Amino acid sequence: MRVEDIQMTGVIGSANVTASSVVDKRPLRHAARKGGFYRNFAKRVLDISLVVLCLPAILPLILVLAAIVAWQGGSPFYRQQRIGLKGRVFHMWKLRSMVRDADQVLEQCLDSSPALRAEWTTKQKLINDPRVTSLGRFLRKSSIDELPQLFNVLRGDMSLVGPRPMMVDQQPMYPGHDYYELRPGITGFWQISDRNKTSFADRAFYDARYNNRLSFKTDLVILMSTVRVVLRGTGH
Repeated sequence: MRVEDIQMTGVIGSANVTASSVVDKRPLRHAARKGGFYRNFAKRVLDISLVVLCLPAILPLILVLAAIVAWQGGSPFYRQQRIGLKGRVFHMWKLRSMVRDADQVLEQCLDSSPALRAEWTTKQKLINDPRVTSLGRFLRKSSIDELPQLFNVLRGDMSLVGPRPMMVDQQPMYPGHDYYELRPGITGFWQISDRNKTSFADRAFYDARYNNRLSFKTDLVILMSTVRVVLRGTGH
C-alpha cells in the first residue's frame, strides 16, 4: 500500500488526524490533476446546492448569535482580507470572537512575551489567544464563528472544502504553490487535523495532498470528518 493510501485511510478512519498521518514531508511530485469534471464544474454546483439547502436553518442561528455578539459591544461580524484562487484577494467573513482592536492587542502581547512571539512566528496562531472573548471561545471551539463564510462560498470566493484561507501577509511564508490552484475552504485536510500541533509551513503539504486527490469522494470524507470534529468541539 502506498504512503498516500495509508494517509487517506487515516483521514477516513478518524477525524482527529495527526499531522504525521496526513503529511508525508518528502518532496511532492506534481501529479496529474484528477477529476477534471468535478474540479471544474461539479464541485461548484455541490457548494451552491449544499449552502442553499442549509441556509434556512443556519441563517436564523447566525442572526441570533450576531445579536448576542453586538449586545456585548462592537460589530458582530469580522471582515479580513484573505488570498483566494489564483492569488485573488477577497474579504472573508466571520462572527467576531475577539476583542475590539484585536490587531493592536496582538502586537502588545507579542512584544511583551518572547514565547508568544515564537509561537506566532511558527504557527501564525496562538493556542491560548488572549484576544478571544469568553463567548468567542465557545464560537471557536464549536466552529460556529465560521458560519458567515457560507456567503463567501455563494459568492465563489471559497469552497466548502479546500485549503485554510491564507492572510495576505502570510504569502511570503507559504512554501508551496498548490494553494493558489484551489478555492480556500471552510474545512479541509488541515482543518480536521491536529492543527494546533503543526507549523504554518505544514499547510503546504496538506494543500498539495488535497490538490492531488481532489474528488467528490475526498470532499465527502472531509465533510463527514468535519461533522465529527464539530461535535467533539475540537475546533479552534
